[in-house]
Amino acid sequence: MASLIARIRTYLSSPQGRRNLEKAKTMARDPRNQQKARGLLARLRGGRSHHPTNRW
Repeated sequence: MASLIARIRTYLSSPQGRRNLEKAKTMARDPRNQQKARGLLARLRGGRSHHPTNRW
């Protein structure tokens, strides 16, 4: 069985994989999507929360 990396490389070299890669690149250039990604990363890193700090 092929390794995961080999399977990903095979997919990305296929026509469907190339189309999806171009679509992902286009979406990544969108400022709104960049802001969403930054917010998600901040939450995953334990960044600033959108909830009040003294809720209790």
